[in-house]
Amino acid sequence: MTVRASAVMVMLVSVAACSAPAADKNAEKKDLPPVNPKATTLRDGFATMDRLVEAARAEGALTVVGLPRGWVNYGEIIDRFSDKYGVKVTGVSPDASSQQEIDAAGGPQGVPDVFDLSLDVAVANAKRFAPYKVTDWTDIPDRLKDPKGLWYAGYGGYMSIGYNPRKMTAPASYAALLKPGNLVALPGDPLRTASAFSGVMAASLSGGKPDAARGVDFFAQLKKAGMLTQPDRATSLLDWDYLNTARAVHQQAAEHDKQAWQVTIPRDAVLASYYVQAINVNAPHPAAARLWEEFLLSDEGQNLYLKGFARPSRMEAMEMRGTIDKDAAGKLAPVTGTPVVLTIPEQDQAKSYLKAHWPQTVG
Repeated sequence: MTVRASAVMVMLVSVAACSAPAADKNAEKKDLPPVNPKATTLRDGFATMDRLVEAARAEGALTVVGLPRGWVNYGEIIDRFSDKYGVKVTGVSPDASSQQEIDAAGGPQGVPDVFDLSLDVAVANAKRFAPYKVTDWTDIPDRLKDPKGLWYAGYGGYMSIGYNPRKMTAPASYAALLKPGNLVALPGDPLRTASAFSGVMAASLSGGKPDAARGVDFFAQLKKAGMLTQPDRATSLLDWDYLNTARAVHQQAAEHDKQAWQVTIPRDAVLASYYVQAINVNAPHPAAARLWEEFLLSDEGQNLYLKGFARPSRMEAMEMRGTIDKDAAGKLAPVTGTPVVLTIPEQDQAKSYLKAHWPQTVG
């Protein structure tokens, strides 16, 4: 009887010990402040990541705009987010430009919760955004974020030269493209296409300083020599490195030849540009919007961008901590030299110059 009684006591103590943490956890939850899905930080609005996830799941949905599934791995990013957190993601106007994303906020389609924008459009529309600083806020370089948390870079890249090594030698600079026999292309009209505009500005750099006149003159020389052509006929294409690298991987796989297309970033002209994230101030799903930003700026989300050949905004910090996907990073074109990010005044001045001189000089 004594042995059995002792055994019963041991069991009761064990059950009590196992039950205590659950009681403590519930007590801790009751002590937390109410959830505020429109707060400016995780700590202020939700206290813990678990509570943010719970609030986002309760909303059950997230609407994104201007995110093609093939762009910087957004297909996998969206699927991973939805599967991980149980939040349905609906995309509207996947091919929308940055300005069209802003316009969609007042359109007939589902109101987007979040935006993915070029820097100039984000700055011009900052009043439309809800401030929110993600957990890894300090890892984002100061020049790539609004101090109030209205917008912050998620990913970006460098202007590059993609080229066919069977038909030309690796260009060490943009000036090397003027070598007779080369056929050079931009990915569109620089008056309408952001990447083409940046191609002109990358070619314009000298000593880290942009000069739109120098860029226009460079392409005028190409045009005069009969060396400026369309992308499908070009031996070299100026475009963002994540797009040129994606082309290289695709062509190499299609032709079973690692020399099908190569990518280089001239060391004397490293022009960088980033796409920034922002939350709609009138987001129908404010908690899900904040969870989305936390995911994109987490190590997991940043490495998913890297799989799409884009450079994460937190890349330097992740390299220092050893959390970067080394295999994915190893596929990017090497970069040497100091990156240049055009300021908004520099962009505005250059766009005005191109508008006045590109049509008659280059056409």
